[in-house]
Amino acid sequence: MRIFWGILGLALVLASCKDRPSETALPESKPEEPLVAELAPRLEYGFDLREFEVVQDTIRRGDSFGELMLANKVDYPKIAQISEKYRDTFDVRKIRVGKPYMILKSKDTAQAAQVFIYQNDRVNYTVVDFRDSAVAYKEKRPVSFREREVAGVIPEGGSLSLVIDQLGVDYQVTLDLSQVYAWTVDFSKLDAGDKFRIIFDEKYIQDSLYAGAGPIKAAYFEHGGKPLYAFAYHNDSLDIMEYYDDQAENLRRTFLSMPIRFGRLSSRYNLKRRIRYYGYKVRPHRGTDYAAPIGTPILATADGVVTESTRRGGNGKYVKIRHNGTYSTQYLHMKAQNVKRGDYVRQGDVIGWIGMTGNTGGPHVCYRFWKNGRQVDPLREELPKAEPLAEARQPEYFDYINPLKEQLDCIPLELHEPAPDSDELLTFNQPEHALSEN
Repeated sequence: MRIFWGILGLALVLASCKDRPSETALPESKPEEPLVAELAPRLEYGFDLREFEVVQDTIRRGDSFGELMLANKVDYPKIAQISEKYRDTFDVRKIRVGKPYMILKSKDTAQAAQVFIYQNDRVNYTVVDFRDSAVAYKEKRPVSFREREVAGVIPEGGSLSLVIDQLGVDYQVTLDLSQVYAWTVDFSKLDAGDKFRIIFDEKYIQDSLYAGAGPIKAAYFEHGGKPLYAFAYHNDSLDIMEYYDDQAENLRRTFLSMPIRFGRLSSRYNLKRRIRYYGYKVRPHRGTDYAAPIGTPILATADGVVTESTRRGGNGKYVKIRHNGTYSTQYLHMKAQNVKRGDYVRQGDVIGWIGMTGNTGGPHVCYRFWKNGRQVDPLREELPKAEPLAEARQPEYFDYINPLKEQLDCIPLELHEPAPDSDELLTFNQPEHALSEN
């Protein structure tokens, strides 16, 4: 019996081998094929990189455009031509440490740089072409957009920026949302239970490389139980994109609600304030203080002309802006000013940075507000709104926002608890400014 099973096993093995080609059998003759297929072009920034020796690096401390090019065998006259003739396109003095660049070198024995590509950001880049007469030009990488929806609830002890960060959303969306509602919501005083829903686009290069967040298309913010819708819509009369609510009212106001994007209202306008440092004597405080870390940008709350940009006494470094015949504003205790007397500024422009110059016990900006030459409390003023959307445009506007409003309302809300021992973004707890001489 054992012999029988041995013979059967051998027969099966032989049968399974019938389909295998014999090791000694000659292969059937086939038409000759090329041994190496032609390589596909390797296109980046509009160049076929197969045609060059490619060097990729980042700008390092101490690097200069001229030295980089001389080290890569570019003639000095061409470097000078780029530096002088193309300054508006590519200011060689402003290359920044950490920015990536690519050098395309010739494949001959000289290996001289023929093209220099400077990555301004993830989308924009500058090309300097030395192959003929030196030229420089700007380009953009192709970008695709993907719509994204997010929503959240501010928890007890939480902050808007922390919740949005926990959703895995670009910080730019937090800044954009604060600008959309800059005239209607004080983001330094959010309540637990406040809600938001946002529709925006995310940008991608080659459908895979994230390149940042696009502008907010529609948003819903519920603060203190009050719902506030916002929809991006083109204002034809000003030729700009503005945000309107669900009644076609413009969300923009003549003045921002505060001169920083995020911070803490630390001291209000108070004509009967008493300070221990001064023996509890009445020392009127005619400003509104917002605490924030040193270096936080200070924003012009409305369009206007800078009438003062100087340093004086307890005010420290400050800027004063005349907005029209009725209103003026002043911003005290700056680390440094970003404007000079006579400059025209637009609402939201950075005019300086939070500091501690003058009489102050902590980093903050003291915001002063004049109406008809008299200092008043900006938080108690009924400031004029921007013009609503033209009545003739409103039917078209409502047709446009109705599906967006429905989309917003259907985004599910989730409560996000603060992570234990996490540093809350943009939650500032600076000391009070008992010494502020305002």
